[in-house]
Amino acid sequence: MANTDLIKKLRDLTQAGVMDAKKALDETNDDIDAAIQWLREKGIAKAAKKESALATEGIANVIVKDNDALILEVNSQTDFVAGNENFMQLVDGISNTLITSKVKTIEEALQTKIANGSTIDYACKEITGRIGEKIALRRFSILSKEKNQTFAHYQHSNKKIAVLLLFNGTINEQLGKDIAMHAAAMAPKFLNEKEVDQEWLNNEKKILTEQTIAEGKPAERAEMIVQGRVNKLLSEVTLVNQQFVKDQSKKINQLLKENNVDLLKYIRYEVGEGIEKQVVDFAAEVAEQMKK
Repeated sequence: MANTDLIKKLRDLTQAGVMDAKKALDETNDDIDAAIQWLREKGIAKAAKKESALATEGIANVIVKDNDALILEVNSQTDFVAGNENFMQLVDGISNTLITSKVKTIEEALQTKIANGSTIDYACKEITGRIGEKIALRRFSILSKEKNQTFAHYQHSNKKIAVLLLFNGTINEQLGKDIAMHAAAMAPKFLNEKEVDQEWLNNEKKILTEQTIAEGKPAERAEMIVQGRVNKLLSEVTLVNQQFVKDQSKKINQLLKENNVDLLKYIRYEVGEGIEKQVVDFAAEVAEQMKK
């Protein structure tokens, strides 16, 4: 039987009622992720938000240098430290180092030396010791462009979201930035239909099918209804099929055609996405220390 804490957690994630949350947990042996899916399939979950979307703090950075561009995320434990001058200098140092490197993995990146001669791994550990909380390079991507290609990028003012785009062809600088800002705001999961993760799509189809059946739609029409909903979903989660925020009369792919360019690569980093955030009860921690 699900305990109170699990029920509360599931309600916070899905906005489901107490009894619905309890039943979902009972049906899935207290597996939170499975319970969220169960609620979605029943059409009960209004917002299947994941705690991981609010995970760690830090900075998402993006820079362009000649024919190379870099996007990365460096994490801190608190937002306060993310605004620390030493932390921001470290992020800049890592960014300027990696953009000229040929490394492809985090392991290689951590062993790369920055301007002061220390490795990125050592620099992160050193500032951890000085500031008093863990600092870590989480991820990065480096893109290189050819002569007939163009970069566009955007970093939101809070430094929590960064977007990097690579176009085939030459795009107006302002339009390129506008499309990058659009991607930052609308958070499309994929560039286009070809890049949609099949496992993710199959899971969404399953959920849409269960919802359609639960609505009592005629069996002979269910498949057509589901396909229509899948098509609508794909138009919402693929960047090129979204309506442009600054001009709702056009989709992104229409803008690309009008400007004779193709969008080849799309990368969007949001600080903390996909990482489960640990909630610390500092009062309880201090009380426990006092007992020793």
